[in-house]
Amino acid sequence: MTRLAAGLSWVDLRFLGRAHAIATAVISGGGEVGLVDPGPTPCLETLELGLQALGLRLADVTHVLLTHIHLDHAAATGTIVRQHPRVKVLVHARGAPHVVDPAKLLASATRLYGSRMDELWGEVVPVPAGNVVALEGGERVAVGGRTFEVAYTPGHAVHHVSYFDASSGVAFVGDTAGIQIDGGYLLPPTPPPDIDLDAWRQSAARIEAWGPQPLFLTHFGPAAGSVRAHLQTLLEHLDTCARFVRASLGEPGSDEERASWFAEQVRREFRRTMSEGQLASYGLAAPFELLWLGLARYWRKRGV
Repeated sequence: MTRLAAGLSWVDLRFLGRAHAIATAVISGGGEVGLVDPGPTPCLETLELGLQALGLRLADVTHVLLTHIHLDHAAATGTIVRQHPRVKVLVHARGAPHVVDPAKLLASATRLYGSRMDELWGEVVPVPAGNVVALEGGERVAVGGRTFEVAYTPGHAVHHVSYFDASSGVAFVGDTAGIQIDGGYLLPPTPPPDIDLDAWRQSAARIEAWGPQPLFLTHFGPAAGSVRAHLQTLLEHLDTCARFVRASLGEPGSDEERASWFAEQVRREFRRTMSEGQLASYGLAAPFELLWLGLARYWRKRGV
């Protein structure tokens, strides 16, 4: 089932041909259509097919709501606006300049992904400034016949916001509530450069205060069960990963060796309870070596 509530659905983008790696939420009603995190540009055809299954078209889209500007969430945004110039893009104010001029974002991502940039994310087109609605958190925005509360939810990224629809109870939380695929391990995604453990804890509390049910994760879909238990588990796993990385920084060897060791610990933990197919989907959503890099940068900024 891809229906969350009347007028709220989601599409599996089948990133790199694999199910359950990236989801785009779809808001429809009142003559408007909103997309929460449209994903990478190579997935646009799949997104279009998913919209058609809901009786919609990409040409119907009026709003793109970005939780943050990481390319797995936002790369297709400019292409959508270029094709359909009436679309408004909602994004945190710290991410807005990089949506308008993605040069620095692309340079940073290229350092991480190298020659795979085009395969993974495709063309990243600038969004005209006139199409951008900059958010700070605390706003109430009307999209698709609904009013969404906006909260600033950093920790994973300094430009992260979450959206809550009180009428349905659904909170669209991007990566702040972690990655959980097919009920598997609840993984905190910690890529560089913006990981902040204290801010993440505060963001989790902010989301819990909404009283949402369910949380909608970009990776992947609606999370079942207690929101409080989900967020508590996420923060426990975040602390565990952070301790592993901090310990690795005191060991001999290169950063590449430390990151590889960390990634193997994560894979070993996953294999206790999950299939290789689930493991592969997690690896697409959050390459494990990059998780070490984000936490290592966090600790080194603090003199570890």
